[in-house]
Order: sequence, then C-alpha cells, then structure tokens
Amino acid sequence: MSYYQFYQPFTGVVRHLIIMNALMFIGTYIILGSEVVNESTYQMESLGRMHLAAYLPGSEHYQPFQIVTYMFMHADPRHLIFNMLSLYFFGPMVEMVWGHKRFLFYYLACGIGAWVLHMGVQWWELERMGYDPTGWNGAMLGASGSVFGILIAFGYLFPNQVINMIFPPIAIKAKYLVLIMAGVELFYGVRGDATGIAHYAHLGGGLCGFILILIWNRFRLPS
Repeated sequence: MSYYQFYQPFTGVVRHLIIMNALMFIGTYIILGSEVVNESTYQMESLGRMHLAAYLPGSEHYQPFQIVTYMFMHADPRHLIFNMLSLYFFGPMVEMVWGHKRFLFYYLACGIGAWVLHMGVQWWELERMGYDPTGWNGAMLGASGSVFGILIAFGYLFPNQVINMIFPPIAIKAKYLVLIMAGVELFYGVRGDATGIAHYAHLGGGLCGFILILIWNRFRLPS
C-alpha cells in the first residue's frame, strides 16, 4: 500500500495555472483596483477587479467572459493559497496520467460546470424566495470548482492511494476523502447556511468532472 506525501514536481499545466492565478490576483489589484461600496447605501459604485467575477445572467454586472475569468479570480490571499495548494497537491499526478491537453480541458470544463450548477441553484433559490434573480448582484469567484473536479479525478484514478493528511493528521484513502468532501459540500449546500462558500459550485465542478471521466472511460466505475 502506497502513501501520498503532499509533494509534487512544479511542472506542466499545473505550474502554468498556478502562475496565472497568482498573476491575476496581483495584476487585477494593481490595474483594476478593489470594488468601491457606498457606505451610506451599501450599493457598489465601482466593480474594480470584481468585474471579472461571475454574476447571474441578467444582472447588470453580468458579462459572458466572466464564465472563464471568474476561475482565475480570488477574494483574498488565503482563498488563493488554499486553492493553489490543493491544485499543486493533486493536479500533477492527474496530469501525468492524462497529458497536458486533456488535463487542461478537464480543468476548464469543471470550472464551467461549477458555474452552471451554482448559477442554476442560485436562480432557483431566489425565485423560490420571491426575489427577482436579475436584480441579484452577488458574485462568485475562485478556482474551487475546477480544483474540486481535480480532486474527483484523483480519487477516480488513484482510489486506493493513501493520503497523509495535514489537518487533521490522519491517513485516508483517496476514494474515501472524495466521498467525505462531496458529502460535506452537499450537506452545507442543502442547509443553505451563509458560509460565504459556493458549495454548489464545488459540487458542480465535481459532478462535471465525474461525468467526463465516465464518458472517457466508457462508464467504467472505480473499484
């Protein structure tokens, strides 16, 4: 039984994605600046870098290019570091098996899948509560949906790979880690708690990734 030790070579598509995300984080602050909110009305007066985040279709801030740009945007350094470390830990072995082109296609597809499910659920919830979805200006940003898809791929390709976790300090097989994390995301998504985390985006990225994997492997389920 082999153990996965959270160390991977910094090469290939994974390296380029991490560099791009870091450059986008720094560059958008320098070039576009932070959003500006009116302190008396709490209305956003200037989007700044948040112009590249994702908004509901129909919102005054929505732009089609946001479906891609939101994946490379992060709210703060902690958000960026967590996602990039996860990509660094799990991405290289998946890229090694699939190659550069398939890995990049999968990563971007999971990001789009995350956008679709998150926006769909958000639209439905707003209508259920009696709000006009087109008037909602909440934004989604981050690579979490794509990264969750990468985690699903890792669990599928290496289901019995034992991962030595840092927090908590336990060893667990990849397939169980994936199931636990998916269950946690579904639990908090269904509860609807205002956690500030787009749980359905994570689930959307994972679901899109799993469907792609089944198609590529002719619906062969993992052991």
